[in-house]
Amino acid sequence: MSSAEEEVKISPKTILKLELDRPIVERSSKNPFENLDIKRLRSNKSIGLNTIVNNLKKAKNDENIVGVYMDLSTINAGGFATVQEIRNAILDFKKSGKFVVAYSDTYTQIAYYLASAADKVYLNPEGNLEMLGLKAQVMFYKGALEKLGINAQIIRHGKFKSAVEPFMLDKMSPANREQFDVLLNSIWGSITSEIGKSRNISTEELNSIANNMSVSDGESAVKAKLVDGLLYKDELIKKLSTFAKLEKGKEPEAISITKYDQVAAKDEKFSHEKISVIYANGEVVMGSDSQNLSEKEISNAIRAARKDENTKAIVLRVNSPGGSALASDIIWREMDLARKVKPVVVSMGDYAASGGYYITAPANVIYAQPTTLTGSIGVFGVLFDVQKGLKDKLGISVDVAKTNEHADLGTPFRSLSSNENQVIQMEIERVYKTFTGHVSAGRRLPASYVDSIGQGRVWSGLMAQKLKLVDKIGGLTDAIAEAAKLARVKEYRVVELPEQKDAFSEILEDFTGESISTYFAKGQLGDAFESYNEIRSFVKNQGVQTRMPFWIQMK
Repeated sequence: MSSAEEEVKISPKTILKLELDRPIVERSSKNPFENLDIKRLRSNKSIGLNTIVNNLKKAKNDENIVGVYMDLSTINAGGFATVQEIRNAILDFKKSGKFVVAYSDTYTQIAYYLASAADKVYLNPEGNLEMLGLKAQVMFYKGALEKLGINAQIIRHGKFKSAVEPFMLDKMSPANREQFDVLLNSIWGSITSEIGKSRNISTEELNSIANNMSVSDGESAVKAKLVDGLLYKDELIKKLSTFAKLEKGKEPEAISITKYDQVAAKDEKFSHEKISVIYANGEVVMGSDSQNLSEKEISNAIRAARKDENTKAIVLRVNSPGGSALASDIIWREMDLARKVKPVVVSMGDYAASGGYYITAPANVIYAQPTTLTGSIGVFGVLFDVQKGLKDKLGISVDVAKTNEHADLGTPFRSLSSNENQVIQMEIERVYKTFTGHVSAGRRLPASYVDSIGQGRVWSGLMAQKLKLVDKIGGLTDAIAEAAKLARVKEYRVVELPEQKDAFSEILEDFTGESISTYFAKGQLGDAFESYNEIRSFVKNQGVQTRMPFWIQMK
């Protein structure tokens, strides 16, 4: 709870209402004007995963909270690992003996995955439930580039480093398709296993439902034992009154999780000893960038935590597909230095791949969810040559004067020479050797083995554990407990880094630079924004990159 917020009091037999219709981010922002919708002059404020998990933990021991009601008609989560973190918190809450009820007008797969953890799952009588399996779609740009006269010059290391495939092919390569098949089946296997365990349904039955499309409407969902009943909202309210053991005719009191965040935790003790949780989210970039994983901000935070005598352990929370190889190495160095003086534990979110994995290599212990996307130990470079398109389409030509033959290396207005291509390839190989060397040293694995499981291949968290790239399956709460155990501390407080800027500074930053243009682009492009952002990132960050080969939204 923020010190600036007024403390909220609640009555006995209050129900905690969990709605996930806001974008779920790793960490709640202190900026009250975050995600301001300029067109409608209203805020589309996000909610932090930390806020959700911490308040479920608080509610577990709050005598005034009798249960949790999850309204999952809309769920705005990035991926299954994020939802898995919430699901695990729900399962932990249930250990208190309090009830959990889930309701939706319609269940998407990701919403149902969370709902299945509840004691009772209800659906609108006219609603439906999606259970079809997972898919991953890749958009290819080769044809468009050819029509525009743009040549993507690609240098890479890694059989599976398929980040560049959209620029050179018009469909998946056999290696990439193999990667997707194995990855999707691993993640789907984890999801169906957990749903099956909660609902007492075999994975074979769940796969049969998906393959035969035998569940769609409410009645078929009840028949398949995926939901417990079909209710309208007024009927649900009566059910909740019964679960809360209220007098007949009395409606239950409910409090949203964001409002409940302002309720003080019982018996909260102050401790001088700290565990620092450092949030490393977004694409790995050089310099300062509040919208991405900034090497400057993250390396400074790790350094500060290392030098702070009261910080007994560090937990790096990573949710990143990678990015700049140099930025990744700078952060890796700070992680390596920190490990030499205090325990360092990693918690992986939806993604911790390529550069996002690079920075985790020195950790004492690495946690991931079964559905985390990680690995992608590979390196690539891409430079765009636009000279033909400019000349043929627009009649524009570019000439250059230079002191030395390669002074204009990297210009988009000519192709690379064979010598230049060779030099860049050597740089790619050098960075790959450094990358695998760091992983080999940090994970105590032979370099040849790291190379065999590297090559740019993406793994699920469950697969990565078997390959020894990850130590344990679990979430941020587990990672913090592990850090405390390694540091041998029992009484501690959790401090979140990097320190968030005050609201006024964030407002100024939000209305300058790229964030405002990004806001409008998201509004105009909708679901196509990620494809646009991927191309934009390649153009902006030409050069050597350690980046995951794709973004996946598996819902």
